[in-house]
Amino acid sequence: MRATTEQDRSPSPLFPVSATTTYRRPKATVDPDTSKSWWKRFIPIVATRRVPFIAALVFSGISLVLQVLIPNLLNQAIDRSIVTPSVPLSHYVTEIIWIAVAAGIVGYLSRWLLFRTAYDFEYDVRNLLFEHMSLLSFSFYDRAQTGQLISRANSDIRSIQLYTTFAPMILVQCAVAVVAFGFMLSISVPLALIAMATMPVLFWIGVRMRKVMFPISWVIQARLADVATTVDESINGVRVIKSFAREGRQVNTLADASEKVAWSYTKDADIRARYTPAIQNLPQISLVLVLIFGGIMVINGHLGIGAILAFNAYLVILQAPFMMLGMLVMMGQRAAASADRIFEILDVEADITDRPGAVDLVVTEGTAAFSGVRFAYGDGPDVLHDFTINIAEGETLALVGRTGSGKSTAAKLLMRFYDPTEGSVSIDGHHLRDVTVASVRNQVGIVLDEPFLFSATIAENIAYGQPDASREAVIAAATAANAAEFIDKLPQGYDTVVGERGYTLSGGQRQRIAIARTLLVNPPILILDDATSAIDVQVEQSIHEALHELLDKRTTLIIAHRLSTIALADRVALLRDGTVVAIGTHESLMASNDEYRSVLAAIESPVEESI
Repeated sequence: MRATTEQDRSPSPLFPVSATTTYRRPKATVDPDTSKSWWKRFIPIVATRRVPFIAALVFSGISLVLQVLIPNLLNQAIDRSIVTPSVPLSHYVTEIIWIAVAAGIVGYLSRWLLFRTAYDFEYDVRNLLFEHMSLLSFSFYDRAQTGQLISRANSDIRSIQLYTTFAPMILVQCAVAVVAFGFMLSISVPLALIAMATMPVLFWIGVRMRKVMFPISWVIQARLADVATTVDESINGVRVIKSFAREGRQVNTLADASEKVAWSYTKDADIRARYTPAIQNLPQISLVLVLIFGGIMVINGHLGIGAILAFNAYLVILQAPFMMLGMLVMMGQRAAASADRIFEILDVEADITDRPGAVDLVVTEGTAAFSGVRFAYGDGPDVLHDFTINIAEGETLALVGRTGSGKSTAAKLLMRFYDPTEGSVSIDGHHLRDVTVASVRNQVGIVLDEPFLFSATIAENIAYGQPDASREAVIAAATAANAAEFIDKLPQGYDTVVGERGYTLSGGQRQRIAIARTLLVNPPILILDDATSAIDVQVEQSIHEALHELLDKRTTLIIAHRLSTIALADRVALLRDGTVVAIGTHESLMASNDEYRSVLAAIESPVEESI
């Protein structure tokens, strides 16, 4: 007989596969260079729509140039058709009408293209942010607040989108102001210089306003997120709030958060009240100077009356971008603050990722092994240390231990929700770091002790992991989880829409639907994390009878807090302070291990149950 070689014992080769999303993904992402300014990092996204964006700016420029031509025609009409008639007035009237119509058409095209580009930009950024959040590891969500994330995905992105829409229009107006100044120089150089005398002061005020606006803009966005967090927690925790009659406390908490937002907005309004009037009214001083010095020049015969009217019209054109300068500065600083908050998420790298060359895990045997595992959440103390255990093919292993002994943490490592600090976790001999994350979670199913249901029908919740499952398969999974009986009694049966998080159902009903959801996927490895904790003993027995058949040919890890659940296991591992201190059958441990008997006594104790 041929000797068994190391190669023969090695796991069978696997092949990488790619997974694709079905929605229209953005063609580019933000620039990863964190040293660049926020708007430069968004350039790749804008560049994917450069054709409509540039076209919008060109049309906007043409529209404004056409408007700039009208004051010059007005000057000529007064001088050549009224003061010294040499050209019919109708000639200039016709030209002005045609120019106004053309300016209106290209202005419409400009705004349509610009707003469409801005909304597409908002779509791309929001989807990039959500996609990135969906890829982030559990360690990120351990410290993140839901309200903060919602605020970034809504109001912060909206602030950037608004700036993306209006800033180019205002910048084009500023560029056209240069053209208007050129026409003014062609009429009278001295008067043009007098008209622009206040512009350096406007520039200095704009710079000052920008410096003081950024901090308060950041504070506004942060405090709006605090309000969103308070509202989110109050809604999701409404049952706890009402059970302790603490509605008044939550109202006070929201009022405090709202008061901080109001203070921020008041501070923002105070800054704008100090700077915006100067920005808007300084151009009026230029108008006064033009009337004074231009009038003197007309009286002395150095300038025509039409030139005064043309200068006034040009100053009105010049006023538009300066009148909007205050709003642009305010929007720019708010967009910058929002961008910083968005980059706080986009710049976070996921802890759990597919390493280069990772392959898909295909479970053929169903063995699982923890070897010398050490793990801690963040900077906290070790939850698991020197954790070593092997689960054989088709075996049901129960983890038993006091609260905080690391039972649920071991299950999370097997799902690769986290990676161990030291040691390794493997399935069928494949280290989980060497296989794709999606394939691990496709081959390992978990039923948590706190089941989450979506605001959808019961059938859709059960078929969440396998959306194309037939109704017969859904019913079969529900029957196996002992959920079919209560589902049939609901008004619309499997088409009954459950409330948010499934709170229209009892805790036991939610757990049974969660069990059915996992059983429908039929994973070769199953984790039951105290999955029947909210189910009464009679129902639990019937579920266990069904599970006995379902677990017969699959590897199962059970987080056990009940003797009835432990009875499902072939072997039991006793945990203490994150390490395995004893392992064997329930009967052997009961007979030989005092600590095991003590833990089980605490599990069955009414005091322990109430805790």
